[in-house]
Amino acid sequence: MNSRIVTIVLLIGLAVTGAMLVARMSEFHLPGNQQGYSPVQPIAYSHLLHAGEMQIPCLYCHYGAQFSRHASVPPANVCMNCHREVTASLGAMHAEDALAEKEKRKPRQVVSPELKKLYDALALDANLKPDPNKTPYPIVWNRVHTLPSFVYFDHRAHVNAGVECQKCHGPVETMERVRQYSDLSMGWCVNCHRDANKTGIAGKQVRASIDCSTCHY
Repeated sequence: MNSRIVTIVLLIGLAVTGAMLVARMSEFHLPGNQQGYSPVQPIAYSHLLHAGEMQIPCLYCHYGAQFSRHASVPPANVCMNCHREVTASLGAMHAEDALAEKEKRKPRQVVSPELKKLYDALALDANLKPDPNKTPYPIVWNRVHTLPSFVYFDHRAHVNAGVECQKCHGPVETMERVRQYSDLSMGWCVNCHRDANKTGIAGKQVRASIDCSTCHY
């Protein structure tokens, strides 16, 4: 009887250990696999707000993806297309407008801490005009998606073929802070090309190469 209990306990222990190992396997990556990488950025830019709630198209900011190998980070002047007028959250600006109306005065400018970082980088004064006493400096964004140096990838070939940004980058419009969604491994890319050749892209038949020299030359 005792030996039977010991056997049952051992089997349960092995089952629990096995389940824990399976659960932990998702945390192990092959060398170079940065899936899930989500670095803190110098400005807390929310894709959830801009691409999700406001539905700003990806290519409005990352317009380089249509014409260049690299999508690139948008220059600060693209941000200023909106943020010359929108200096804080709409909630904060509406609250100031309501308070100013109640106090019978002009609304004061409300600037969020994150947008102040943008204005400081552009060396702007309180009126969002160039300040001669300040020196502009670049915003050093932390790169999220990085491919090995021996891999050639061209954004324009994919974008102009109709591949959606989410195919590689995942549901960016749901991300408060961007993370690497796919593992971007060679097998993942090759399988995507194979699937595209079978099903097409955006209703069009394509011939996505699976030749080694396409990405490695």
